[in-house]
Amino acid sequence: MYFIFEPRGNMKKQIQNIAVMTSGGDAPGMNAAIRAVIRTAVYYKLDPYGIYRGYEGLIEGDIERFTARKVSNIINRGGTILKTARSQEFRTVEGRKKAYDQLIKNNIDALIVIGGDGSFTGAKIFAEEFDFPVIGIPGTIDNDIFGTDFTIGFDTASNTATEAIDKIRDTASSHNRLFFIEVMGRNAGFLALYSGIAGGAEEILIPEENIGIDKLVESLRRSKRAGKTSSIVVVAEGDQTGKNVFELAKYVENNLKEYESRVVIVGHIQRGGCPTTFDRVLASRLGVKAVEALLDGQRNIMVGLKNNSVQYTPLNDAIQFTRTINKEMLNISEILTT
Repeated sequence: MYFIFEPRGNMKKQIQNIAVMTSGGDAPGMNAAIRAVIRTAVYYKLDPYGIYRGYEGLIEGDIERFTARKVSNIINRGGTILKTARSQEFRTVEGRKKAYDQLIKNNIDALIVIGGDGSFTGAKIFAEEFDFPVIGIPGTIDNDIFGTDFTIGFDTASNTATEAIDKIRDTASSHNRLFFIEVMGRNAGFLALYSGIAGGAEEILIPEENIGIDKLVESLRRSKRAGKTSSIVVVAEGDQTGKNVFELAKYVENNLKEYESRVVIVGHIQRGGCPTTFDRVLASRLGVKAVEALLDGQRNIMVGLKNNSVQYTPLNDAIQFTRTINKEMLNISEILTT
């Protein structure tokens, strides 16, 4: 079975070999997406290939022919069996030319990239330079990609953060302490907002909203007057107080003598672990649709989930536009933290 796409010069070319790679930070559910891409390709009688170590592996030709059995028993595993790596060389024209030559050498007709905005930026430039069909699948725990309601890995990471908050609250209550819990999110506050609401945090600090450090102190003071003996403040890495989480905790403790403060950084455990059911299903849906999009003549687009429907977004839009925090979620946070 062969499928046709139109390369430069309007010369027909048959799509037979499809390669998939993971790039950027790892996210739970990437393996489920890899599995879906490989098995969908096999279903449509295409030849699937896996590229190891992202763009760096592509440049070096670290490419392997895959079978359906090669991706058995990986849907429940975190991380990515294809590994991932940053590639400075791919940022250069010469590096991208090497990558293109490797694809041609291996007779690969189309590329599926699982990653975030940085990975998509590289994919877009590459696709335009060499007129090569590329499809993006959003895989990042930050959930900050325009064109999809959820990215692969976000649900698992937010569940991990929420579980950490639940455990820390037990200690906070036992010792009447104020805990500052830092979760990932240097430029986006989705993880902090979702896990903060789910964990019943008294305050949530995110990059998108600047409540001000003095307002934070006053809010915690009101909580104390209301009879709360312990409090949880969830802080995204990139919050706008102008202080890191340790400086923030010290400032609050100096200005709010009623509390004894502690800091917990959840860190990289948010990236790992078995993906949730939601992430496994999301990854499976997007992986299948990515292959079908190529066979339908689509190129240089991202497959994403909008209103529980898989939809296409041009790679350029996915990169150029910023996904904004839902105002309803911010309102819910404000109401429930009073």
